[in-house]
Amino acid sequence: MRVSVVLCTHTLERYDDCCEAAESVLGQSHEDVELVLVSDGNDELYEQFQADFGDNDDVLCTRTEENVGLAAARNAGTAIATGDIFAFFDDDAIADRDWLAELVSVYEQRDVPAAGGRMVPYWVAGKPKFLPEEFYWLVGVTHQGFGPNGDPDEAGEVRNTFGSNISFRREVYETLGGFEPEIGGRTGEKNLQAEEPELCARMQSEFGHGVYYTPEAKVAHKVFDYRTDPGWLLDRAFWQGYSKRGMEVLVPESTGDESDFLRQLLFDSVPDRVGDLVKSPSVAAALQLFTLFVLTGCVGAGYLYGVSVWG
Repeated sequence: MRVSVVLCTHTLERYDDCCEAAESVLGQSHEDVELVLVSDGNDELYEQFQADFGDNDDVLCTRTEENVGLAAARNAGTAIATGDIFAFFDDDAIADRDWLAELVSVYEQRDVPAAGGRMVPYWVAGKPKFLPEEFYWLVGVTHQGFGPNGDPDEAGEVRNTFGSNISFRREVYETLGGFEPEIGGRTGEKNLQAEEPELCARMQSEFGHGVYYTPEAKVAHKVFDYRTDPGWLLDRAFWQGYSKRGMEVLVPESTGDESDFLRQLLFDSVPDRVGDLVKSPSVAAALQLFTLFVLTGCVGAGYLYGVSVWG
C-alpha cells in the first residue's frame, strides 16, 4: 500500500526543521512511501526543495503561485500524489519510525475511510509547569480527554485527529473534494482553524465514519518557546473558541466532540484536580487549575465573539 505524505510550508525561516520533518518521513519502516513537498507561494523555498530533494525518486516537489494557506496547499500536494493513502504532516513535526506502518496496518485490517495517530510533545523550550494536560491541544499535542472514550491510550473512532497525524484513503479524499480553503487559513480568515474537523465532519456525513485513532502511530510535535508563552496561549484559546462557533454554523453536525470534552472538563477534570489539590497541595497543581479556568474562559470569549460574527 503506497502512502503519499504531504508536507506544506511557506517560509525558509524554519527550513532546517522542515528538512528534519522530511527526513523522518523518508526514514519510515514502511517501504512504499512518497513525500510530497509543497511550497506555499514561495519560489525561493521551492528552488531549495528542488536542490535538496529533487534527485530523490521518492520525493515530489510542487508550489502554489501565491500564498493560499494550508488547506489549499495540501490540496495542491494531493493533486500530484500517486499513493493509495494520503497522509498529512507538518514542518514542525518528527515522525516515529513506525508511524506509517501503524497507519497502514489499520487500513489493512479495517474498512475505514481515514486513520490517524497520537501527537506527543517535543518540548523545545522546556515543559511549562502551568499548562494542564487538558489543554495540550492548544500546542498541537494529544490531550487528556481525547480518544473514543476520553482516553488517549485507547484506539477507536473519533471525529478527527491533528493535521500532523491524519490520513485518508485516496478515493475518500477525492470524493470529498479535499480540504475546504475558506476554513483552513485563507487571507481574511487567518484565525479560523478548522480544516480537519470540517473535512472529517463531511466524511462522517458521506461515509458514516470518522477517523480511526490508533495511539501507536506516533508523531512528535515541536513546541517552540513562543508556544509556551502565556499570551500566545490565551490568544490561541480565544481563536479556537471562535473557530468552534464557525464550525457550528458551517457544519452543525461537527460539534459533538467539543461538547463531550467540555462536559468531561467540567464534571471530571475540574473535580479531580480540586480533590488532588486538597489532598496534596502544591504550587504547580494550583497554577494548573488556575490556568485551566483561564483558558476555558478564553475559549468561551472567543466563542461569544464568533456568535457576534457568525450569528
